[in-house]
Amino acid sequence: MKGYIKINKDFCKECHLCISACPKGCIIPTKEYNSHGYHPVATDEGKECTGCTLCAIMCPEIAIEVYRD
Repeated sequence: MKGYIKINKDFCKECHLCISACPKGCIIPTKEYNSHGYHPVATDEGKECTGCTLCAIMCPEIAIEVYRD
């Protein structure tokens, strides 16, 4: 089963808990800024998400939605 991640960059507060939770390394830090002055995370398009939802569970700001194909 494959999945994909949708990140609301304006909710992200750069805690990086999702990065450490992802077993496939699908989430990476960015250098861009969101509307609150944080560097939001993004998905690494080169990695294949399994849809495990660990990143969404770990996100304290509920900035991540996971979908499964």
